Amino acid sequence: MNKIALAPLPAALAFVLLGLAPGEAAPSFTLQNQAGKPVKLEDSKGHPVLLYFYPKDGTPGCTVEACMLRDNFVKFQKLGAVIYGISTQGSQSHADFIKAQKLPFDLLVDAKGDVAKTYGVDFIKGTDLLERKSVLIGKDGKVAKVYASVQPAEHAAEVLKDLDAAK
Repeated sequence: MNKIALAPLPAALAFVLLGLAPGEAAPSFTLQNQAGKPVKLEDSKGHPVLLYFYPKDGTPGCTVEACMLRDNFVKFQKLGAVIYGISTQGSQSHADFIKAQKLPFDLLVDAKGDVAKTYGVDFIKGTDLLERKSVLIGKDGKVAKVYASVQPAEHAAEVLKDLDAAK
């Protein structure tokens, strides 16, 4: 049986086919948070940033993921990391979710999924809900890791391990 060797994809083609790749500059954005205030990615310059994209406030998997990040928030802070949750729900939905779960980080509104798209995150087929994916951005503003498959209960620990390894 003959084996065919495949050449690595050029970075530009990999970006188009697979979304962002480690080493790529993280796309800039400004989104409103739960209080309706603008949050810019540049506001966190010099800090690692976890962008976690999630389907919907208050649903079981999203609540588990958010609460695991909340429960480990002090560890993220010790590593200098900033956390932003991003979904298509509005500011009031985010504010209610933060209050109900006592979340210590901002949830950002990406109503049309435009920012998600720049990060390689699509809508769940047949819905207006974002896929559950995350992107870890390094202090240098470049993508450090893309989490294409996120397990809500294990995600915080996985990201903390990667942040700790990078310091």
